[in-house]
Amino acid sequence: MANEQTIATYFSRVMAAIGGNTAGPGDAVVNVYINHEKKFAFVEMRTVEEASNAMALDGIMFEGVSVRVRRPSDYNPSLAAALGPSQPSPHLNLAAVGLTPGAVGGAEGPDRIFVGGLPYYFTEAQIRELLESFGPLRGFDLVKDRDTGNSKGYGFCVYQDPAVTDIACAALNGLKMGDKTLTVRRATASSGQPKPDQENVLAQAQQHIALQKLALQVGSGVPGLFPALGPPETPTKVVSLTQVVSADELRDDEEYDEILEDMREECGKYGSIVNLVIPRPDPSGESRPGVGKVFVEFSDTESSGKAKAALNGRKFGGNTVVAIYYPEDKFSMGEYD
Repeated sequence: MANEQTIATYFSRVMAAIGGNTAGPGDAVVNVYINHEKKFAFVEMRTVEEASNAMALDGIMFEGVSVRVRRPSDYNPSLAAALGPSQPSPHLNLAAVGLTPGAVGGAEGPDRIFVGGLPYYFTEAQIRELLESFGPLRGFDLVKDRDTGNSKGYGFCVYQDPAVTDIACAALNGLKMGDKTLTVRRATASSGQPKPDQENVLAQAQQHIALQKLALQVGSGVPGLFPALGPPETPTKVVSLTQVVSADELRDDEEYDEILEDMREECGKYGSIVNLVIPRPDPSGESRPGVGKVFVEFSDTESSGKAKAALNGRKFGGNTVVAIYYPEDKFSMGEYD
C-alpha cells in the first residue's frame, strides 16, 4: 500500500524526469498527507511553479492505478496567479513518463467552468459533445463516485479559447435536460460578461442550444445526440418511428399482425389514430422504402406531439425508438422513406 514516502519519492522522480523541477537540485515534493479512508492525498511542492507543472501529471500510472491530479477544493486561481504560473510549462517532456500533453484532465485555471445538474445517465462523451458545441476543450472532468464509478451529476471544464467561457456559460445555464436544469457558471467568482463584440456569437450559441433542447431531453439512446444546426421541426399530425422493428419480424403474417396491434394500442394512448402504416419487405427481396419504420397519423398535432415526446428514446422490442414528425403530404401519397 502507498505511503507518504513512496508517494513523495515517486512524484519527485517523475517531476525530475519531465523537467518539471524549477527550484534547482533536490526533491520537488516537500510534504505528503494521505487520507486512506477517502482515497486521496495532498502533495506539497517546493514552489508554485513546480506545483503547476505537477498538474500535467494527471492520468499518470502509480502502482498500477491511473492517478487523478487536481488542485485542492479551496484553490483560488486569481490569488494564485499573483504568486506564479497557474498552468504547467508547455516545455515539459511528458512523453518521458508515458503521458500525452492535454490527453487527460486539464480542467483547471482562471477560466474553469462548473457544470452542474447533469442527468446521471449522460456519458462523459455526450457531455463533451454538448460542451464542444462552443469550441474545443482544453480539459473536462466529470466527477464520479469513488466507489461505484457513477457520475455525480456535475463536472468542470476549460475551453482552449478563454473567450468562449462566458458565451458557453450564458447559453447553457438554465438549460432543461429531462427533469433536470443545468447550472453552468465560472467555478471562481468573476465579473466576466460577454463583451459587445461577442453578442452575435452568443445569440448563435443560444439558438444552437434552443434547437437541441428536445434532443437533450431524450437521453442517451438517440443517435447523433447533438446534431448539426438545422431548421426546427414543424409539427405535423404524422409521426415516424424508426428502430422499432426489423425487416425479418415483418415477413411473417402473424407476427406482423401482432406488431400492428401492439403499435396501435401503444400509440392510441396519446390520442385518436386516423391511420397506422408499417411498410413490409418486398417478397421478391427488392428494397422497399420505409421498411423498419412505423408511421402513425393522429387526428391533431397535440396528439402527435404527445406521442413523439413520449415515444422518443423508449425501448420497444429491445430497440431504442427515434420519433420525428413526418410530412403529411408525403404520408397521404404513400411515400414512406
